[in-house]
Amino acid sequence: MSTAEQGSQAPVADAGGEPDHTAGTGQPAGGAASAPEDQSGPSHAGDAHDHGPARELVSLPDHLQRIVESIRPLSPIQLSLLDSSGCALATDVVAHEDIPPFDNSAMDGYAVVAESAEGWLPVTGEVAAGDEPRLSVEPDTAVRIMTGAALPAGATAVVPVEHVDEDGERIRLRQAPQPGAHIRRAGESVEAGETVLVAGTVLDAASIGMLAALGHSYASVFPHPRVVIVSTGEELSDPGAERSPGAIFDANGYVLTALARDTGAQTVRRMIASDDEAALRETIEELLPHADLLVTTGGVSAGKYDLVKVVLAELGDVQFHKVGMRPGMPQAFGFIEADPGRVIPCFGLPGNPVSAYVSFEVFVRPTIRRMQGRRDLSRPRISAALEAPIESVADKVEFVRVTLRRRDGEWQARPTGNQGSGILRSLVEADGLAEVPSDRDHLDIGERVVVHLLRSV
Repeated sequence: MSTAEQGSQAPVADAGGEPDHTAGTGQPAGGAASAPEDQSGPSHAGDAHDHGPARELVSLPDHLQRIVESIRPLSPIQLSLLDSSGCALATDVVAHEDIPPFDNSAMDGYAVVAESAEGWLPVTGEVAAGDEPRLSVEPDTAVRIMTGAALPAGATAVVPVEHVDEDGERIRLRQAPQPGAHIRRAGESVEAGETVLVAGTVLDAASIGMLAALGHSYASVFPHPRVVIVSTGEELSDPGAERSPGAIFDANGYVLTALARDTGAQTVRRMIASDDEAALRETIEELLPHADLLVTTGGVSAGKYDLVKVVLAELGDVQFHKVGMRPGMPQAFGFIEADPGRVIPCFGLPGNPVSAYVSFEVFVRPTIRRMQGRRDLSRPRISAALEAPIESVADKVEFVRVTLRRRDGEWQARPTGNQGSGILRSLVEADGLAEVPSDRDHLDIGERVVVHLLRSV
């Protein structure tokens, strides 16, 4: 995502490139161990110890750019057209023939020679769609023709059936036709040799129809990444299970799984792992062969039981940083060997639900889309005027949950109340995330902000 001062242009590398996907490539440099988060009140967006020295922070644009530049698309696969829906093309598609491949009729009616179509004309034959074009049209005659049928030789116009008088096997035109009327010319839609779809295009109904029209039954596409979601913490229980005193239900696993599916990823597994170091390591190692991307939540701060950072660091080249953002300051990113010779990206996200959500949007969504070979890495953004002031903190990009409405022809944004990183309700009510630049600690009513849309408005 962009910072507000950069408008709608995300500070990331061109998604079309393919940098090396090797462990340790593109890792953010420097930074201290991540600090824990808090459950701060209305004037805060969530992370504790936000007033530490700025030199300990990695800037959000730098961290995001390093991540994106270290990711390359997955290897292309061949899928049937319908199975490829929602995937991004891996190669350009060039038309090998014209579409339509021959001149044909745009209407049910009669093919005639426009320059000599006067009086009563004998109907000398009929051409249906799919017929091999064997007939020809002579001056002062007509051939009955159906929509989509190949135009007979000699015909220069088609007269719709509703524009003629019929008398057995002869017709009379009610008005003189113009040459070329109601004829679809060969190559009218696409000419042979023309690039009709470019690599990175996400296949939808129209583009799949184009491939089918060109005779393709399969498409070379980037597959949807297999994403494994692991929630950590002894205090977590699965929704629907019996919950012990002091435990909470695992919301983060469901939040992140739903977000991953929203990007088109395959969510292979969502599970809860314990805070026991050996058990956590064993759980992750069992899941890695089934994953193209690992996302954990919780355990990356500085608490006594925050063992995720220990395990991830043992399994691969994973770095931990304070990132200049709120909520979501503690971040982990790197690469882990999933199979011999195959490394996959890994994210360790904070444990507070809003922090995990925002971190996914800022870092994980662009990564998944990059792996999919897509050019659109983030959600759409709009500009909106504030209806209420926002207090922020210097040196951090702040993401404020806001509702949106149209007023006097422009978008207006208002914070959704308590912005604590544990207040999931503020996300339920939000239409988007307003981005406060890192060089501002206060925004007044009427000032404009970039809003990252979380839903259609």
